Amino acid sequence: MSQHSSQDLSSQPLYSQFWTQLKQFPKGLASGSKSPPTLSGPAAALISAAFSCFLLMVNQHLTSIYKVWNKIVWDLGGWIPGSRNPDPVYGEIGSYSGKETVMLVGWLLSWFILAQLWQNRQVQAKTLIFWLFTFIAAATIMNWHPIFPYLPLMPK
Repeated sequence: MSQHSSQDLSSQPLYSQFWTQLKQFPKGLASGSKSPPTLSGPAAALISAAFSCFLLMVNQHLTSIYKVWNKIVWDLGGWIPGSRNPDPVYGEIGSYSGKETVMLVGWLLSWFILAQLWQNRQVQAKTLIFWLFTFIAAATIMNWHPIFPYLPLMPK
């Protein structure tokens, strides 16, 4: 921006200043960053978080199909308070505690593995966006009951 236009911008109301800056937004993305990230840790953390969401949905399907696996997963999550609660007022969270445990372990393991694989490497933004979108879209589709009609809509 020129000196004259920046003075005009400061004299405008706050919402006009915001709108003017917002209109410039895509140009900043197209020009790229002057200092791209050199660490792969944040990319590994984001992709592993999306992967763990996908893993949660895979585990949900497996526990719905195989009751033996549901019991194993529930026992795995027994460390979480409320997993098994005989009090009818508070109820229990059931096998969801184990599903969350599997999700947590999957997130930490995949984060560690990706961080080791990508150590001293620069991860491209398109790689990050592709895997984030893929895992989140797959997890969302797997949660959609018309595609997977064998999943119960309400717990039994």
